[in-house]
Amino acid sequence: MNQRWRLVRVPGPTLATTDFDLVDEAIRAPADGEVRLRSIYLSLDPYQRHWLAGAAGYGAAPRPGDTPIGRAISEVVESRDARFAVGDIVLGETGWQTHPTVDAARLTRLDPTLGPLSTHVGVLGSPGLTAWVGMVDLCRPQPGQTVLVSAAGGAVGSVAAQIAAIHGARVVGVAGAPDKCERIVREFGLAACLSHRDADFPARLARACPDGIDAYFDNTGGTVTAAAWAQLRHGARVALCGLVAEYGQGDVPGPSLRHLLARRASVTGFSVRENLQRLPEYRQRAAAWIRDGRLRYAEHIVPGIARAPEAFLALLSGATFGKCLVQVAAVPPTAAA
Repeated sequence: MNQRWRLVRVPGPTLATTDFDLVDEAIRAPADGEVRLRSIYLSLDPYQRHWLAGAAGYGAAPRPGDTPIGRAISEVVESRDARFAVGDIVLGETGWQTHPTVDAARLTRLDPTLGPLSTHVGVLGSPGLTAWVGMVDLCRPQPGQTVLVSAAGGAVGSVAAQIAAIHGARVVGVAGAPDKCERIVREFGLAACLSHRDADFPARLARACPDGIDAYFDNTGGTVTAAAWAQLRHGARVALCGLVAEYGQGDVPGPSLRHLLARRASVTGFSVRENLQRLPEYRQRAAAWIRDGRLRYAEHIVPGIARAPEAFLALLSGATFGKCLVQVAAVPPTAAA
């Protein structure tokens, strides 16, 4: 049977595990040009919440009965397409399910020798590429400058922060719980990390960045962004990667634009989907940084497809650390690093 999560309803501002329902369905045999898969790792990411809120750019808007979107690493178990053989390891936007049958054109073959399979949807995958593009192209960190990264304990933020440090910047992170901040400083080598839950967060941010902020990698929006913009230096660069604090909330008031005008700062939104062709180049750089010990990564792996909604809510609440995944099945011995 194929176990598949489906939407019970399209959620509003508040998301709950009861918005999802796990069903058992017969596995569909592949037609010409299709393959049948066994999911191994399901990637959980903030953009999935954006899709649930009806955002454009992720295909059709969600409806009750739909499978939640999501990238998964899978093994080909039956193929009717010459591009893929049984046993191939592939990546595709196949959603929250265990044994999907999909169009082979939607899949990309992975090379398991590059690193542990899980890293292909984390530090060596789209989250890492997102961090690299936003930090190098838009934030452009320089030695001695101060770079702020929100959601610094997440899959994207943790890599972005370390890339800024590799370029010689002084990096300050923002996260939720104080113990999470301590772990970020200890494991990723940041100069400081602040909890946005502190009542005096804006004042603490000002003290942590006494000369202001030269670049801000924004994963969250909301009150963190409002406090960050107030500390921007002249000519500051802001890479707008995500607004997880605002997803599902409808139109929300933003930070004052007067800070951008006064500091001649720039804000640039971007999407990794427009930079996927750069993934091979990024992987080479990231693999070298990992070997050198300059780039570290963390993973939060939850076992079993049945726990996907629970893990997703934990991700959105900030309770996870590093890349959040659901391990749906065991890694095949031939694909183990």
